Amino acid sequence: MKTSVRRTLTAAAATTGLMGLGLAGAAAHVNITPDTTAAGAHALLTVSFSHDCEGSPTNKLTISLPEPLVDAKPEIVPGWTVEKVTETLDEPLTLDNGSSVTERVGQIVYTAETPVEDGYLQQFDMSVQLPESEGETLAFPVLQGCVEGETDWAEIPAEGEDPHSLEAPAPTITLTGAEEDGHAEEAATDTAATTEEADLESASASNDSSGASTVGYVGLGAGLLGLTAGVIALLRTRNAKA
Repeated sequence: MKTSVRRTLTAAAATTGLMGLGLAGAAAHVNITPDTTAAGAHALLTVSFSHDCEGSPTNKLTISLPEPLVDAKPEIVPGWTVEKVTETLDEPLTLDNGSSVTERVGQIVYTAETPVEDGYLQQFDMSVQLPESEGETLAFPVLQGCVEGETDWAEIPAEGEDPHSLEAPAPTITLTGAEEDGHAEEAATDTAATTEEADLESASASNDSSGASTVGYVGLGAGLLGLTAGVIALLRTRNAKA
């Protein structure tokens, strides 16, 4: 099992797949699509295929995890059984948080209750914690088992080699910058927008209050003038009668 781990590590170091998605190979290949490639993030990886092994339906998929990953939470897919295969490491593996482990989940194995014929899309999701190593490319070799025969999607392109030229390339992803920076910038933008909106509302309320006060003073002045005119008229009427 350790040989497989070392092969995966070599793949991660040598691969120069497409940044982010890392969808090596043509549409007929086994693909892996992450919902995020940010280093250190929790990612949902979708492994998919839509073909058979040269005419033989697919009945098993074995997904190997690169050594920087120590665990994965696979999706329970109707019509398939799933198994997490644990392996013992020859040497303890130190994680990003400083802790060390002597065992890890090396493979996720899906077995079909009913084999999948060619031309039907099948997908499997698994949740993983990505390592904090921006720029690193992780390879996920996949062994596609069929009713007759199998295809080992484990080829790794040499530096500068086009992965599309390989017959059975391993699906890969390349880690990008941590997403916290983007979230912080977005949060700062939202905070600024909220503050500006609050200032506008406050100014509007102040203007409304000032306008209301002005209208009140004008009304009071008009009332006083009317009262004064009434008193003068009353005095004139009394003087005339006298």
